[in-house]
Amino acid sequence: MAFRLIPKEEKFYQDFLAIADELKHGARLLEEMLATDPPAWDKAAEIKEVEHKCDFLSHEVYQRLHRTFVTPLDREDIHALAGSLDDVMDEIDATAGYVSLYRVPVVRYGARELARIITDSTKAVRLAMGGLELRKGVSEPLVEINRLENEADRMHLEAVKKLLDEETDAILVFKWKEILDRLEDATDRCEDVADVIEGVVLKNS
Repeated sequence: MAFRLIPKEEKFYQDFLAIADELKHGARLLEEMLATDPPAWDKAAEIKEVEHKCDFLSHEVYQRLHRTFVTPLDREDIHALAGSLDDVMDEIDATAGYVSLYRVPVVRYGARELARIITDSTKAVRLAMGGLELRKGVSEPLVEINRLENEADRMHLEAVKKLLDEETDAILVFKWKEILDRLEDATDRCEDVADVIEGVVLKNS
């Protein structure tokens, strides 16, 4: 009967789930921020706190990786998963920061829709992470993340076109182009997480 003298450190899975939970929290706060006119600028501070928590959790993963002899996944995969998850929160935080900095008076078309897509994407990321340890229930959320990213691409293009067609204030065009780009970038980062997860599953199946 095979056994290990040194057991695998399985807590990495719980760390990933904790980060994914924070992504859902951050995305929900971003939706709330953009739900009103003008936006709820004070939400940026709450989102920054979530971003700090994700940084802390990611740092804990990296520290544990250095201390652990036997890991449940390849070390580079653990590092990539933690980094890609943290990147999602960085984009959410950056978006909130620009909304707060620019003090835009009215939320333009596309922003709320993209924020909703980010929320749905983080929910799918959480589902995929929840199935990673047992390699079960992962494929459907990964497909959904890809679908949502494609939806975000279409919405971003439509929103930017509408912005350029309708807005005559060049400064507002600049501000909103930056915000819309950041919103779309957050969905790209969710797709990056999905790509890493897919690679891990294929490697370990």
